[in-house]
Amino acid sequence: MREAKLGLRVRKSWRRPAIFEICDGAVATMFYHRAVAKKITDNQLIGELGEAAVRKRFLSMGFQFDSRSRLEAGIDGLAEVMIDGEPTARMIAVQIKSTRRAKYTSETDTSFTYLLDVKDLAYWKTSNLPVIVVMYRESDDSHYWAQVQTQPGVEQRRLTFDKTLDVLDKSSLDRLAALTVPINGFGYYVPPLGGGETALVNLLPINLPTEIFVASTPFDRKSALKEMYDTGETARYDWVIKDGTFWSFHDPRDAVTGSFVDLDQVEAIETRMIGYHEDIDEQNNFAFLLRQTLQHQMQDDLAWDKDNRVFYVKAYEDSQPRTFHYQSAKVKTKADVVKVTMSTKVPGKVGFVRHHAFAPKFECMMDQWFLMVSPTYHFTTNGYTRHPFPEALLSGKKRLENNAAIRGQVIMWHRFLTQHEAGATDLFAEPVGPTVTLRFDPPPEIELPTAVPDDVWGKRTAAEQDDSNTSGSLFNEV
Repeated sequence: MREAKLGLRVRKSWRRPAIFEICDGAVATMFYHRAVAKKITDNQLIGELGEAAVRKRFLSMGFQFDSRSRLEAGIDGLAEVMIDGEPTARMIAVQIKSTRRAKYTSETDTSFTYLLDVKDLAYWKTSNLPVIVVMYRESDDSHYWAQVQTQPGVEQRRLTFDKTLDVLDKSSLDRLAALTVPINGFGYYVPPLGGGETALVNLLPINLPTEIFVASTPFDRKSALKEMYDTGETARYDWVIKDGTFWSFHDPRDAVTGSFVDLDQVEAIETRMIGYHEDIDEQNNFAFLLRQTLQHQMQDDLAWDKDNRVFYVKAYEDSQPRTFHYQSAKVKTKADVVKVTMSTKVPGKVGFVRHHAFAPKFECMMDQWFLMVSPTYHFTTNGYTRHPFPEALLSGKKRLENNAAIRGQVIMWHRFLTQHEAGATDLFAEPVGPTVTLRFDPPPEIELPTAVPDDVWGKRTAAEQDDSNTSGSLFNEV
């Protein structure tokens, strides 16, 4: 037989495939039937290569990097910030997308985009760690990264990568480390400009009224609203009901809310007895009262988007801009708090309307209530109707948010919320405004030992710089 001439012994069986063995015993080769053969796909291979490459890149940058198990559902590894070789317990969740040589979506010489999976985005929104996506391409050994925005009021499904600024290497160390600074806790620092050493905190101290009105009521909130609507009087919502008890900063005996409380049981007590209660449920209830009161106080200027849980500046008229003039830290300035952008495809048609907005959070610390202001944007089609695709618009605008922009917006929001107080600086404010219940002090300043590196905030392109100078934004605030 030919096999014998080649020095092979043949064992055959009708139940299993033939096994060929080299006679000298140095090597044995088994040929398995195609029906039971296993195959590793190219996608699996490039996935493993991508994880190994990204891990090596993080290690070369001085980070620790721990890969997840095969059970991972959207996070491939954890990168830990290291300072002079010492771990800091500050982690970044990393998802890796690998390809051999494919061209990225909308890729040019300067940028490209990537559309996040809806399920991945929903998964990441529950994370208590910052999440970044790293794009690895084997053909040019390129590594790019971008943060997934998971803050309140932010929906960024399409990521945009700048091929100069977003390279994953030692030039991005400061920006990556800055991701681990919490911004959803008790406020975050807004670093100083240039070489300054003072920073703002996005917390506005609240001066509360000395009294709060408490009354018993047989209604819950839903039935109380119906009772109030049935009176035909102008409704107001600056109150809360919990366990048959009504709270408000206004006297219900002189308002429409008297329709659903026991008027002979109304009592004015000191605010500190309720506002600084140790029970967390009582504090949460009081925080809700503060939000309702702020909404009522600013009802002529702010609207509430319940889906994204943000306040945004109202438009005066359909598809008309609105400018807010105020005194900044040093000079008189202005902000286009409602800006109309025309369509680039249909002449004379409004493309979208951008409103300044912020996500509010009320916190009590050391016997002081604060309003935490997290600036963002709200988009409509005409000043009133919510835009159907705000995520893409917000993604582009967020790229303009550098040090000066956020610092300026924190100051602007303080001026906006206090415009009806005595000595307000809005040049167009009416002499007689709404009743001011909550008053806000300026954001606290702190001294930093060193200035925050500019790389933490990234750099803007020439086009973005031009947009910020012509759109009435706040980059020249201080």
